[in-house]
Order: sequence, then structure tokens, then C-alpha cells
Amino acid sequence: MKIGQKVRVARILDRLSGDASDKVGQMGVVKDYKMTDGSGVGVVVAFNDNSSSWFFEDELEGRR
Repeated sequence: MKIGQKVRVARILDRLSGDASDKVGQMGVVKDYKMTDGSGVGVVVAFNDNSSSWFFEDELEGRR
């Protein structure tokens, strides 16, 4: 995933946060990277409603 890339939230795998799960199916833009609990890197996605949330790369589908 690259900063500025459009992505769609495909699923939520490991978190029970209602805010993140509300974004499944929505399109957003990758804005930044986030270090997770040591098991990898997540990406911060910004949405049209001015909200943002972080996701693991395998939770997102990239658009070119």
C-alpha cells in the first residue's frame, strides 16, 4: 500500500471496534503507516466523512 492510494475496507480481522467495523465496504485513501503491536505495519485510511482509522493491509483491497 502506498500513501495516496485508494482502498476499500474488505473486512475486519482482529479488532472488535465498532468504529472500524462500520467502515467495511467503504472507500478511503491511505494517509499514513502505523506500527502495530510488533507483528507488522498497519495503514491509516482517511474517509470522506473526515474520519480515519487504521487497518492491516490484508483487511484492505487496493485500487489503482
